[in-house]
Amino acid sequence: MKQPLHFMDNSFINPTNPISINIIGAGGTGSHMIAAIARLNHTLIALGHPGFTVQLWDDDTVSETNVGRQLFADSEIGLPKSVCLINKVNRFFGTDWKAITQRFEKKTRTNILRENMASLTISCVDEVKPRFEIADLLLEQHIKMGHVLDSPTYWIDCGNSRYNGQVILATVGDVRQPDSKKYIPVAFLPMVTDEFKDSLLTQVDNREPSCSMAEALAQQSLFINSTLANLTGSLLEQAIRQGFLEYRGFFVDLLRFRALPIKITAHTDRMANAA
Repeated sequence: MKQPLHFMDNSFINPTNPISINIIGAGGTGSHMIAAIARLNHTLIALGHPGFTVQLWDDDTVSETNVGRQLFADSEIGLPKSVCLINKVNRFFGTDWKAITQRFEKKTRTNILRENMASLTISCVDEVKPRFEIADLLLEQHIKMGHVLDSPTYWIDCGNSRYNGQVILATVGDVRQPDSKKYIPVAFLPMVTDEFKDSLLTQVDNREPSCSMAEALAQQSLFINSTLANLTGSLLEQAIRQGFLEYRGFFVDLLRFRALPIKITAHTDRMANAA
């Protein structure tokens, strides 16, 4: 029986320019994600790859409860989260990445969204509603922009509760696949907002801001965010260096120290043609 695989878009396998990435959210997972992506970027460049160009979206500022659990220092309290993180990464790795102190949402000015689209979007948001807005915006811009540089092609969504989390890779539309007699090339990977729509809609965005470090840790364990970020980095590394994926994400349970991969199957709502 032939194995289903997703072959990455050619702009990820053989890029002539740095791969553009939008990271949405600079909080628990986002602050660790930017560090993981920066390390991967440094590694890929050392291997002859053009690396990444990254934009970090977040309109929030650093609070006292963010220090420790997120990658912020006491001296950064009151400053924009995205600016703090991007400045640190740029100084440390010599990159020229960009902070956008706005939310990635429909209210954002159209020209800002259009001019700052990326091939890969990584969402690290706590709430349910922004996920549906992200999905709508990516699909809208994918249709408007067509297959041009920085047109939305992939979306990785990260979410977590106290000890559990998940990361899911989706395509924005179909990604052209090669012919294969050995594998089943899968062109379409469903978005989290489609595949888990009912589950998401039953969740309520009622998490209140924490007033202390102890209260923050009562909502999320100390290492759930960094675990998701590092595993996402590993997923992306495999996608780029191998050029194909057998798995499109994973579920994590830190309480029981388990990770369960999400296998790519041919049984999605839309399936690629197999040669």
